[in-house]
Amino acid sequence: MSNNDIMKKLRVAMKFTDDDIIKVLALVNFRITKAEIGAIFRADDHPNFKPCGDQILRNFLNGLIIYKRGPREPKPKPEAEK
Repeated sequence: MSNNDIMKKLRVAMKFTDDDIIKVLALVNFRITKAEIGAIFRADDHPNFKPCGDQILRNFLNGLIIYKRGPREPKPKPEAEK
């Protein structure tokens, strides 16, 4: 299963549009255009097909965590024992 297949399945499962995917990627400061997203979701034999790299998938999954759970809360610093 390729990264493109994973992205397609997540898109359908989450009922995301291209704009939703851009917003999720923006949560982790990753910029991508609608044209690049469209190229990822094209058929393998299409001339404008683009393989989804590990970096895009990784950032999408990290952004999805923030989208669903919210940003990570900073850990409280332990107080020095007196």
